Amino acid sequence: MPFIGIDVGTSFIKGAVLDLETFRLDRVLRLPFPHRVPLENSLLSEFDPEDVLTAVRTLLGDLLHSTPVCEGILMCSQMHGMVLVNRRGQALSNLISWTDHRGLMSHPSGSGSFFDALMARTNEAQRKRLGNELRLERPACFLFWLAEQGLLDEDLSPASIPDYVMHSLCGGDTGTEVTNASATGLFNVESGVWDREVIDTLGLNTVQLPRIRNQGVIAGHHDAGSCRIPCYTPVGDFQCALLGALLSPDELSLNISTGAQVSRLTSQFTIGDHQTRPFFEGQFVNTYSDCPGGRTLNVLLGLLTEFAMDQKVGFIANDPWALVADSVKGTRNTSLSVDPRFFEAAANEGGSIRNIRADNLTAGNLFRASFDAMASIYHDLACRLWPESGWKNIVFSGGLATKLEIFCQIIQQRFHTGYRLAPFGEDTLFGLLLLARVFSGRDASIQQAIIAARATLPEDSVLPNAKL
Repeated sequence: MPFIGIDVGTSFIKGAVLDLETFRLDRVLRLPFPHRVPLENSLLSEFDPEDVLTAVRTLLGDLLHSTPVCEGILMCSQMHGMVLVNRRGQALSNLISWTDHRGLMSHPSGSGSFFDALMARTNEAQRKRLGNELRLERPACFLFWLAEQGLLDEDLSPASIPDYVMHSLCGGDTGTEVTNASATGLFNVESGVWDREVIDTLGLNTVQLPRIRNQGVIAGHHDAGSCRIPCYTPVGDFQCALLGALLSPDELSLNISTGAQVSRLTSQFTIGDHQTRPFFEGQFVNTYSDCPGGRTLNVLLGLLTEFAMDQKVGFIANDPWALVADSVKGTRNTSLSVDPRFFEAAANEGGSIRNIRADNLTAGNLFRASFDAMASIYHDLACRLWPESGWKNIVFSGGLATKLEIFCQIIQQRFHTGYRLAPFGEDTLFGLLLLARVFSGRDASIQQAIIAARATLPEDSVLPNAKL
């Protein structure tokens, strides 16, 4: 029997029927993620969790209508958001998204922002064992903001959005597993438990943190007609995407979409300035997650297409990314210089465009310089993750990487190594398919599931392009 997989993403909520025997994603459906709740303060970013739940119920209902016999439901989701729930799992707050920056508001002490105060109360050793996830856009910061103002009632529990949705669908307690627990910024990644020292230091000791479940544990059952369908504890979309890309420990991952991440799998917890996140079956992912990606390039694209935009119908011209690719292909090198770190939270100076001359301020030069700069940033971060440069090739995933072949080629030239694309456009949903094979006992391990998946694919989709 097939499974159903659901990915509650930032832009879309996607679902598919997972055929575990043929490794196919059938009936891939998507709905736009609900609109943000209108709030006066632009630093706040909140969504109505009931809107998210309604969208998931609609998607799940459509999939179950065509697949009345279903073996199980798996879910992954955008990380780093939270909904405050009571002991019965009922939502008592909006969903505070990872795009929320309330921590930048001034702290009542007058000594900087809430985030400044949070960082001052913790030390480097504590932050490192949290996987360097104690950041501005994390539930730890949201909870601290509430607690410091006396707005955090006792006995409330922070739930990730997929844990809240899954509990609403199938009951049970509001537990979580390590990939979502670590996204709070309060989870000791090294020991695999909530970090009580940090929690007490931040004045969050009255918060009821969810029970940590093992991966693959059934969270409850969803009633669909006469069927009771097992629902598995949700996982993080970041880890699910790497799994769906069939990443192996000797490969380097570059996921480039709205943002970008440079990542590698490891078998041991390691200390560094990178983020360390739990993966599956006791592995870890070392990553730099705040890299420039599509959001950065959209700033430049918006500038160039500003006068060609009709506010009612969108772009008058053809797909602008095709024009960008063509213009870069015609520009072998450029004297223009671009610093693409427009969204660096810690860089007050922002990005830049330099060395403008009358003959180089063109779309081709602008995007060629941006691609060159982004490739250099990725390479520098990769060398910090992997000082001996021991990767055998790069694995590209994410919408921007799969859309712009010229970008991948420029990165390949910077790295002087081969690359391959993730074999599936819906990498998170395919990651859920592989997890379903393991959770259902079809494969004994993640590695076995990956080997089985590779055997069904054309050879050129799992082997890297030749080294340049």
